[in-house]
Amino acid sequence: MTPLNESTIEHHAIALFKELGYTYAFGPDIGPDSDHPEREDYQNPLLLERLRSAIHHLNPEAPKEIREEALRQVQAIAVGGLMTENSLFQQMLVEGVRVAYMVDGEERGSIVRLLDYDHPEKNDFLVVNQYTVIHDRVNRRADLVVFLNGLPLGLFELKNMVDANATIRKAWNQLQTYQADIPNLMAYNAVLVISDGLKAAVGCLGAPYERFLPWKTIDGQELMQGEDDPLRFLIHGVFEPSRFLDLIRYFIAFSDDSHKLIKKIAAYHQFHAAQKALLTTLAAAGIGGDRRGGVVWHTQGSGKSLTMLFFAGMLIQHPALENPTILMLTDRNDLDTQLFDTFAAGKQLLRQDPQQADSVSNLRELLQRASGGVLFSTIQKFQKDEKHSTHPVLSDRKNIIVMVDEAQRSQYEILDGYAANLRAALPNATFVAFTGTPLELNDRDTRVVFGDYIDIYDIQRAVEDGATVPIYYESRLVRLNLPEDQRPVIDSTFEEITEDDEQENRERLKTRWAQLEALVGAPKRVEQIAADLLDHWEKRKSILSGKAMIVAMSRRIAVELYDAIIALRPDWHNEDDAQGGIKVVMTGSASDPIEWKPHIRSKAGNEAIADRLKDPEDPLEMVIVRDMWLTGFDAPALNTLYVDKPMRGHTLMQAIARVNRVFTNKSGGLVVDYIGIAQDLKNAIATYTRSGGKGNPAETVQEAIKVLLEKLDICRSLFHGFDYQDYLTGDGSEKVATLRKATEFILSQELTEDGLKRRFRNATSGLKKAATLAAGDDIVERCRTEIIFFLSVRATLDKTSEAESLVEEQEYAIRQLIDQSIAPEGVVDLYAVAGLPKSEISLLSDAFIHQIEAMPEKNLALEMLRRLLQDTVRKEGKGNLIQSKAFSEKLEEALRKYHNRSVDTVEVMQELIELAKALQALDQRHAALGLSKDEAAFYDALATNDSAVQAMGDEALKRIAKEVADTVRQNTRIDWSIREQARAHLRRMVKRVLRKHGYPPDMQEGAVNLVIEQAEGLAG
Repeated sequence: MTPLNESTIEHHAIALFKELGYTYAFGPDIGPDSDHPEREDYQNPLLLERLRSAIHHLNPEAPKEIREEALRQVQAIAVGGLMTENSLFQQMLVEGVRVAYMVDGEERGSIVRLLDYDHPEKNDFLVVNQYTVIHDRVNRRADLVVFLNGLPLGLFELKNMVDANATIRKAWNQLQTYQADIPNLMAYNAVLVISDGLKAAVGCLGAPYERFLPWKTIDGQELMQGEDDPLRFLIHGVFEPSRFLDLIRYFIAFSDDSHKLIKKIAAYHQFHAAQKALLTTLAAAGIGGDRRGGVVWHTQGSGKSLTMLFFAGMLIQHPALENPTILMLTDRNDLDTQLFDTFAAGKQLLRQDPQQADSVSNLRELLQRASGGVLFSTIQKFQKDEKHSTHPVLSDRKNIIVMVDEAQRSQYEILDGYAANLRAALPNATFVAFTGTPLELNDRDTRVVFGDYIDIYDIQRAVEDGATVPIYYESRLVRLNLPEDQRPVIDSTFEEITEDDEQENRERLKTRWAQLEALVGAPKRVEQIAADLLDHWEKRKSILSGKAMIVAMSRRIAVELYDAIIALRPDWHNEDDAQGGIKVVMTGSASDPIEWKPHIRSKAGNEAIADRLKDPEDPLEMVIVRDMWLTGFDAPALNTLYVDKPMRGHTLMQAIARVNRVFTNKSGGLVVDYIGIAQDLKNAIATYTRSGGKGNPAETVQEAIKVLLEKLDICRSLFHGFDYQDYLTGDGSEKVATLRKATEFILSQELTEDGLKRRFRNATSGLKKAATLAAGDDIVERCRTEIIFFLSVRATLDKTSEAESLVEEQEYAIRQLIDQSIAPEGVVDLYAVAGLPKSEISLLSDAFIHQIEAMPEKNLALEMLRRLLQDTVRKEGKGNLIQSKAFSEKLEEALRKYHNRSVDTVEVMQELIELAKALQALDQRHAALGLSKDEAAFYDALATNDSAVQAMGDEALKRIAKEVADTVRQNTRIDWSIREQARAHLRRMVKRVLRKHGYPPDMQEGAVNLVIEQAEGLAG
């Protein structure tokens, strides 16, 4: 049976591409040194003849000099900043290459197409494996490159399915290396894919690992199930020719975030939702259409604004709509601004700058246009004139598409109100709604205006896909001092409390709102919340890093809570907005009290605070808000929301979604309730599930605690009979000693593949996640040291000689916890835990081997020696390929016998110690042969064939080895190892040496290959 490896996955992927009609080529077969080269050299990643041919066939009317100039512009892409050049190339892909030329002294322009989007069959689709690219004398060989008309638009990094260390995270790491080493290839890239056969994920240039997501459908209807092949779904779902062209044309955007260019590519739910919405909108806008395009329900945090941008780009470019006008509507100024900013950043997709209406009259002026335009407004600007009973018609065109964000019943009464005015103003417009929360079941008006659901992407799917993280709920009520006669205050008016009410309707301050606000903001209660909140936050910070948001009921309470917090944390206060650990973000007016002034800023000032909150390295830890930033605000590092404001329904659902954004090492978000939103949350969840949504919008922290206690019990049972009390109560040295014995205990009891070690890994994985999610809870605090003990043992088992960090990157939160709780020498290094000096590891000295041999913990000693030998053999492989292979086989054989239990721990220890001593002796072997180390390596390569040794004799082989070594040394001056031309030259030189000394011709090819491989190792 053929073993599963990277090559197997590669061939499987190639077969999948062939099913889609792609042609295939092997990288070296189309290189400049091949018999049929399709590229000029390895520094140019383009297949120029294919590209030249495509440009000719797609632009037959363009003169040759215009086509050649377009080709020159494409080639010139890969010379500037990587992301900037990639953005410029994306524009060329979508819009064509703009070529200026002179006619009779007058400048004219021509557009040269690189792709035919309307006729996929007219493009050239090719997949190539083992594709070598050189940049700045660095050589890299990509696993798979997908070419479209000779342009390298897709790149796959594949890892061995059955190698536990070959993870898709390591594949992602490799892509980061490519971005640094071969930007000349990456500048042309549209889509990046990582896979190990078991998982497959798609992303784009510059995207963090967390943003590489699975592609779970091929046709947008049937979802991938557990037994399905993820690579098949991804390749057939993304790279089918017509879908791949659509993805390139409509679903890649760039935005300038904090002066950094960021590339974004659609996930599968965004791609198919926009495609479905296009079909329903065209049907609704066409002859006989009812003008109701439908509703897209995509849970908060799953990229709804980006989906709207992609959809708008498709509408604008569709010929049936004849240059439509797109009107984007929201019901809040801050939502309008946030959505506008998303569209403004992605204007390349829109082919125009969006415009924002700043008044009723400005909106009316903008809508009275003949065609085109991407306009933004709040629905409140559709208000009647005082003189007229109906709203005037602003445009009766049929190619106006109204896209509404967060359509809610209160704004869309069809008989009266803004929705009626909107329909009167634009009688022939087509309406499409996007929402992050489901429509309420009795919400007849919204359905009448927009129609039914087009696409649903619920919380369960978003969490499973990694598009969002789960949200957990914790109750920490600080009760109101509520007199009996004021209990009616707490009623349904809660949901009507908004910042606008507070500012614009002063009469309400004399009513129930004012009474409730006074109770919630009582000085003693505010002080209690400040103290409890800080205690809770400090406990969370000790386990995971991130940011927090506090939601206060009023601006007064927000300011007073700020004062109470800085009284306890004075170092957090700073009058400079660029400094300090906490800020209040709220609106203001000229009549506000003077003490509020430091917290009221311009739009630019609030944006600067937002940038600080989004930056995980910035010392700003908390913000206090009232209504601002509760919808549409995206700060991935935000992991905790403290709620002290009554909220209901979609407002509550939108608020808690602030903490569900994906971020490095973030297992979930936490909502901490100080005022009693539990019932409202249950009601909102009930609405959600009745509407067909799956997944719980807010699990209770008790669920995480339940898992934590369950995993803790499993860990305790696995250590039955082992006393780890010294770790729980001892000092640093006692902790280290116990950790060493605990590791030995686990290693000594792993009798089967499904043994103790595997069960322990599974239990501690759940323990880690639960401890992170419940960080700050008293139970976690009580069990803290015991949790650290089990995770420290797990980390020690996972430590390899290659990894300097104790734990995998994704376990950063627990590494934080461990680092603060035990002496660094006890956990940072496995060798230190074993009581061995790190400085001696690479030397394999007699003294070091003796120390390992004398260790009482034999299983730990064996684990140490195994890792040490594997590391040494791997390094030795670069110096002497043949000897390394021999030692590697001996090591594998010894370990195989151990795992099969045909030898015990002590016996295999002795075998490994003998191997270690033989490795030591190898270091001096070359001297006995009368050769240098390099010469000995080539001698071994030439002497692999016994008949060659017999035919020529030992001395003759030594002479050849010396001359080959000398030949390689002379050729490395031009860095032959990274230049294919030089490698071919060296091959000729080596063959010449072998022929000169009469090396048997029938053995020359194999010897030359070994010599070249050996030389690469030495040069590396």
